[in-house]
Amino acid sequence: MTWKVINLILFKAGWVACVALAARDLPALATLAVGVVVLIHLFAVAVPVKEAVFLLAAAAIGLVWESLLLSTGLIQYLESSQYGGWAPHWIVAMWVLFATTINHGLSWVKRNWMVSAVAGLAGGPMAFYAGSGLGAITFSDPVVALSVIGLGWGVLLPLVVLVADTITDSAILEPDAEAAAAGNRSADLQEGRSQNA
Repeated sequence: MTWKVINLILFKAGWVACVALAARDLPALATLAVGVVVLIHLFAVAVPVKEAVFLLAAAAIGLVWESLLLSTGLIQYLESSQYGGWAPHWIVAMWVLFATTINHGLSWVKRNWMVSAVAGLAGGPMAFYAGSGLGAITFSDPVVALSVIGLGWGVLLPLVVLVADTITDSAILEPDAEAAAAGNRSADLQEGRSQNA
């Protein structure tokens, strides 16, 4: 079984566990379920530091977007009032869970921005609709809410892909980057000493 397939299986298992637990008003266990999948993921990837930075960036994007959606009144979570207007931690964890697939099982969304936009436009509302079917979320007006979610995801998925590519292409977080930088500093110091001698 390839890593891409395993990645998608882990994502699906984490998604079902998180949504089912959130629907049963067990948000801490929902977030923990995602945490387990994310830990397995980070142990399996080639450069876990880059992946972790990307996952944190996805969490930040998710927190802002989900909190904005919540503030419109288009969606409601069981425990929404507990967080003072911020999205519940389990839905932010879902963004992290989804982000585990971007460089792996769903890497096809990185072909170009149109592919990721269309995938977001269709996939975002489908995921939310499925979540509502399990009871984790309710809509004040399903048609309007799902339309807004689709438009948002049509913009946000290309943004998430851009963030993933930017972090992946960055040499700063490479495992040998710090050693190389230290070696360069040492060579510069030696060169400076030899020029002063």
